[in-house]
Amino acid sequence: MRANVAIVLVALVAAGLGLTAGLMASGSPLLLRTEVGQRALGWWMATTSSTPEGVAVARRGESMPAMTLVSLDGDRVRVPTAYAGRPLLINVWASWCGPCVREMPALQRFAGDQGGNGVQVVGIALDDIDAVRAFVRNTGVRYPILIDAPGPTDAGVRLGNPKGVLPYSVLVSADGRLLRQHLGPFADDEIAQWASP
Repeated sequence: MRANVAIVLVALVAAGLGLTAGLMASGSPLLLRTEVGQRALGWWMATTSSTPEGVAVARRGESMPAMTLVSLDGDRVRVPTAYAGRPLLINVWASWCGPCVREMPALQRFAGDQGGNGVQVVGIALDDIDAVRAFVRNTGVRYPILIDAPGPTDAGVRLGNPKGVLPYSVLVSADGRLLRQHLGPFADDEIAQWASP
């Protein structure tokens, strides 16, 4: 009897991993655009990755670990403290990432629609500061952009993205708790509904 239970559990885990791997390989837009699909993908990434010892990683429902990053002006910015009091959408991206670049106009429109009381949008570029400055100058992105060096302890990893999938977004509550995670690019009409706290 015990052997049968073990076989069933192994089969269920294998099926779950197979489904998640299929999502990653096929880019199934319908399932990945659901909360269930995003949670399954996040679970798969977390269970198949390791984070360097001592690195604080954000977990859904818990306070986001504080991190200090550099703005395009060279100022040191403490996240999420600098944006406390309102929900915060953090988008991790790079200038060389095609899907990241394609979703930025939608993020800019969303940021512009929020006014002084809505969700704040901040980009964290895992990139060279000069490349990002040129990119922002050429595209007209106006929401704040911070810089971090890509690697095993970068902002994306600390925000719960151990595989480094880009783009990657998180929604942080006004009091600094991680509410949602989104792997991959947003569709144009998806951001407002996803970011509703």
